[in-house]
Formats: sequence, structure tokens, C-alpha cells
Amino acid sequence: MRSNQHKREIGLIGLTFVAVGSIIGSGWLFAPLLAANLAGPASILSWFIGGVGVLLIALTFAEISAMLPFPGGIASVPQFSHGNIVSMVMGWFAWIGYNAAAPTDVEATLRYLAIDNPWLYDSTDFDSLSVAGKFAAAMLLVLFVILNAFGVRLFAYINTTLTWVKVAIPIVISAMLIYAHFDVDNFTGSGGFAPTGDHGVMAAISAGGIALSFVGFRHAIDMAGEARNPQFTIPAALILAIVVCSVIYVGLQVAFVGAVSGTDLKGDWASLEFVGGGGPLTAIAQGLGMLWLVSLTNVAAVISPLGSAFISAGSNGRLTLALTTTGILPIIFRTLNRFGVPLHALILNLVVSSIMVSLLHFKLIIAIYTAAVVLSLAVGPIALIALRKIAPHYKRSFTVPAAPLIAAASFVFITLIVYWSGWETIRVLVLLLAAGLVLFLSATDTLPARNSISTRRSGSFRTSSESD
Repeated sequence: MRSNQHKREIGLIGLTFVAVGSIIGSGWLFAPLLAANLAGPASILSWFIGGVGVLLIALTFAEISAMLPFPGGIASVPQFSHGNIVSMVMGWFAWIGYNAAAPTDVEATLRYLAIDNPWLYDSTDFDSLSVAGKFAAAMLLVLFVILNAFGVRLFAYINTTLTWVKVAIPIVISAMLIYAHFDVDNFTGSGGFAPTGDHGVMAAISAGGIALSFVGFRHAIDMAGEARNPQFTIPAALILAIVVCSVIYVGLQVAFVGAVSGTDLKGDWASLEFVGGGGPLTAIAQGLGMLWLVSLTNVAAVISPLGSAFISAGSNGRLTLALTTTGILPIIFRTLNRFGVPLHALILNLVVSSIMVSLLHFKLIIAIYTAAVVLSLAVGPIALIALRKIAPHYKRSFTVPAAPLIAAASFVFITLIVYWSGWETIRVLVLLLAAGLVLFLSATDTLPARNSISTRRSGSFRTSSESD
């Protein structure tokens, strides 16, 4: 039996952990070093600024998604505010970025596993997956589709369990590093607190992996169609997730800066490096003789990115479903199985993600993921202001204060992240836009009329709770 109705089975904790579980992926294993290379001890400020900036973006989506709790929000929201073209562009960028997300996390896991399983890569520098490694990556992607196919309740249970572990491990690591070795002089020596000035602090947000770490909040938006009491659950989950993860990341950066030994910090922060495939946190723990902490970090290095890839697979299925409303994808991908899951959409994304992990270099996949997803978030602040004018009397359970100011600030923050990503990334975006334009023009004759709020609420995307 198949249905066109989603099941609202994700509560506040479940939806919060969808965002938290994605934010705490593989980034925290390397971002403390990358951020410190660019900003020194002032990288702590980079995490704080990055958290505040992403919170502003999330606030714009919080009002919209609570008001219009539909699946694949990044693609469906602009359909109301700006029509097919904007919806197509933002949805296209998001879809490409989402399809790169799971391969990114899967390969991050394989890079850690390759330390003891070198057969996963063609060479010892882990530059490209071997044939066996590509097969292993594809099998992990298949596993995520299978697990997602059995409904959002199982999805929420698995993700919540994994996320408790993913939250606990970096907290334990931070606490133990501070307890074992914390050199206060590290915060003022080697060029001072901010050796590269304001430029370094801002550069760390983009090039240091901070923005990439935080953008996982978007998955809570895409799962909005299956949230219980969405008018409260969605904004509360978004705000809670970003606040919790900001505290965890700032604490981890403080612990990292304090734990670096004078032997490692010979020159300046820009030249700080740790040899070996285990990552900087593992190297510090080894230097302190805390072998159990090394083992814990290695466990986290596998669980964290795999958990994020699992979330990405499920979230991207909802985004793909939303893209069918613009006419870009056939309506077959709108069909839900008996568990209320868009199985055809999951299979399509599995094929695209498998092609990416088989044919594209890891660095190119990361560039596509970062640029496409971040740019797609620009729809939030734009749609917030547009919907305030289009539907001023529509019921809003959550209202963003000082909306014009917050929308403007978040839009500037998004464009700066894309700009800081560099021209190579922007070139990738231009190529993606050109490919999307060809697809859009080929679908022009079949595009539906622009959705109004009233027609969409009464259309085929009604949830079971809305139809009662």
C-alpha cells in the first residue's frame, strides 16, 4: 500500500538531533587545527561568530518552516515566495550539494579506516579510492537507503542513538585534554591571541571548515514535513541545535589550543601540523600518553561521519520529493512507500551519489558540497521578507524579531562565505548553474503554475495530521 501522506512522528528531541547529528559530523576532527592555522587562538572567536551567523540564517527558516512545514523546505519554500525559477535554482543547488554530502562523509570515514585497511586506497597518501574502496563506499550508501526506507520513526530512533554518542565523545575529549594539559601561554604566545588579525578570524569561518560544520542544521528544515507540532518543534529544534553545537565546538577549540605542546608549536600557528592519518586530536592524545582517548577518538572518527551520511540520505529524499513540484523531476519521485518514505527519490539519490564517489576526487566533492549547499541557504532570508509581504495575515507561531535586519545580515553572511571559499569554488557553482539551466529549459513546457499557500496546503502534499 502506498500513500501520498507523510507521517508526523518526529518530536522535539528527534528533530533537534537531526540537526545536531549532521552538524557534528567529520568536521570537528580536523576543524580545530585548520581554524587555528588561520586564526591562532582567535579561532575561538571564529567559532562564536560562525555560530551566531548560522543562527541568524536558521531563524529565517524557523519562521518559514513553522508556517509552512513541508518536506524539502529549501526547494519548496521559494515556490511560494518567488515561483518556479528561483525554486528551481535554489533546489537544484541544494540537491547537487546534498548528493555530495553523503559521499563526503563516507569517504571521511574510509580515510580513517584506511589507516588499518590500506587496500581501500590506491596509495598511502589516501589520494584516491581503490576499486575495492569505491565498492565499500557504494555499499555504505546502499545501507543508508535501506535503513531510511523503513520510515521516519526508525530513522529518528537510529539517529537519536547515534547522536547521543556523537555529542558525548567530543565533550569527553575536550574535558580530558583540558584536564591532562592546558597551557594558558598558548593563548598569548606565538604572535599573540590573533596573530593574523581580523582577516584570519573571518577566513577560518570559511576555509577553516567552521561554516561547513554548521550548515548541517538544514536537515531539520527538510524533515519539517514529518515533525509533530511543527509550529513549535521546528523553531525550537533549530535554535537548540545551533546553541548546543556552538558550545561543543567552542569548548573543543579552547581545549585544542590549550593542549598543543611547545614542541609542536615551534614557530607560529600557521605552520602547526601533525604527521599521520589519525588527525590532530589523535596526535595530541598520543603525545599525552592517553591511549584510551586515542581509541575513543578513532571510534568517533567512524561513527560521526557515518551518522551524518545517514541523515543526508534521508533528508535528500525529502528534497528530491519537493523538486517534483517544480517539474524538474518526474512525479514518480513523489510517491511514498507504505512507511511514508519517498523510496524512489532515495534510489535516485543513491545512483547520483555513487557516481560522484566513483568518478570525482574527494576535494572536488567537498567543493561542490560546500558551495552548493551554502548558496542554496540564501533563499531563507529572501523568502522571509517576501512572505511577510505576500501573506502578512498568515498565522505564524514563531516570528523573527527585527526581520529586515536579521534577513539582511544573514544574506550578507551567506554571500561572504561563498566569496571566502575562493574562485575555484565559484567556478564550480557557475558550471552547476549552467547544467541546471539546461535542465530547467528542457522542463519549461511541463512546469506547473506558481503555488500559492492555499493551494499547496490543499494539494497532494498534505500530511496525515493536516487532513484530519
